[in-house]
Amino acid sequence: MILKNCYIYDELTGQEKLVDFLVDERITEVKEELSKTISIENKITVKLSDLDRTKIADINEHSEKYVLDCEGTITIPGGIDPHVHFDTPGFTHREDFYHGSMSAAAGGITTVIDMPCTSLPPVTNGKNFEEKFAAVKNESVIDFGLYGGVCANNFERFSQSMEEFAAKKVKGFKTYFVSGMKTFPQISLPQFESILLKAKELNLPVLLHAEDADVISNMTKIYENANDDYLRYCNSRPAQAEVTAVANAIKIAKSVDGNLHIVHVASSEAAELVNKVRNEYNITYETCPHYLYFSQEDFKTKGSSLKTAPVIKSKKDQDELWKFLEDGSCNFVASDHAPAPLKEKQTGSFWKDYGGIPGVQTLIPVVFSEGYKKQKLSLKRFTEVISTNAAKRYNLYPQKGSLREGSDADFAIINPSISWKFETRQLLSKGETSPFNNELFNGKVILTILRGKIIYSDVAGIAVEKGFGRYLT
Repeated sequence: MILKNCYIYDELTGQEKLVDFLVDERITEVKEELSKTISIENKITVKLSDLDRTKIADINEHSEKYVLDCEGTITIPGGIDPHVHFDTPGFTHREDFYHGSMSAAAGGITTVIDMPCTSLPPVTNGKNFEEKFAAVKNESVIDFGLYGGVCANNFERFSQSMEEFAAKKVKGFKTYFVSGMKTFPQISLPQFESILLKAKELNLPVLLHAEDADVISNMTKIYENANDDYLRYCNSRPAQAEVTAVANAIKIAKSVDGNLHIVHVASSEAAELVNKVRNEYNITYETCPHYLYFSQEDFKTKGSSLKTAPVIKSKKDQDELWKFLEDGSCNFVASDHAPAPLKEKQTGSFWKDYGGIPGVQTLIPVVFSEGYKKQKLSLKRFTEVISTNAAKRYNLYPQKGSLREGSDADFAIINPSISWKFETRQLLSKGETSPFNNELFNGKVILTILRGKIIYSDVAGIAVEKGFGRYLT
């Protein structure tokens, strides 16, 4: 198949340009006007606006016959979301790998890495990993990786478990400084140091949920009887919880030269702590679309659909996080996709409402509309924070996150001229509520391609069967 008239950021030349791609499962040629070197006389040219389910099926079966004309669109490497909770097995009433992966494909995401904590059993040893893998290996429509988990419950054999995970090709190890999960309790600071040392030996990163348990416990005692539900929750998880946890994590990581990644940073002050050391130590962080789009004022209209941990912070935090994305301090954006049914999101008590949102489908729309279209991010930087940097951080590059010859033929094709309103009913996730409901976006993912096959179009929907996605080794 030839993808023609693709407007891209070319990482090899550092330029934005129009190119044509020749693809099968991988990108085999990238040239300006590929048609000058490869005959397209006997090929069927299809405009993206003319795609329907029948054409897509034929293209996927006989791709060598087709030219897809991408004129007027922007092409990026397939999006990579390295922070999702697809909940299979054990919590599939909230989400499962099939629906989560379809939602990802609809949002231009071709690769995810799934967290170990929201499964039953949690992925805390090799045996549990095998149970998880058996449950998900034939469920995904997109490519995927997995993390191993280290928590207080399994710490007596953490070293052996981490070795087992490394043999299974996990992409890193997830742990928590604060946790409300009985099956995945938080670790102590000395335990964290031991985990960093073992991960360094195995040459894999440690991913940390960085909120301080003592700060949250103390603030909860103060605010648990406050009248305003959403303010009560926000005040119980202040920015100081992130700042304290990140400061402690950095101190320990520096002492052992650890490989550390802080997940879902919402506090700009906490982010700034990482910014000060990131050039000297292997310490990175991500933020999320909801922290870039909303502030605490939005709880008044969005309610518990916006409830997450860490909690949404101030408008100042939001603005600062955009600056850190723009200047390269913040590595990438991840969704922290964690949906739940309406009955768990609207219990009648904000305190008890489930904390998490279905974010994988709206990740690219938010960052493209608010970042690229509003000129906060260049096309280069947009491509990096949506795909390339996550691929590099988790050793998937250049197989993933790149548009160079030899890379997997993974593409997200965006029409920048479409303005549209997102509605929760458009979710392919099991999630039943989203804070992005009724929000307006400029730029829409109209086609998602994985390893040379069309897996989603905005006209025809999902175009491949479950199990098309592969585990990334």
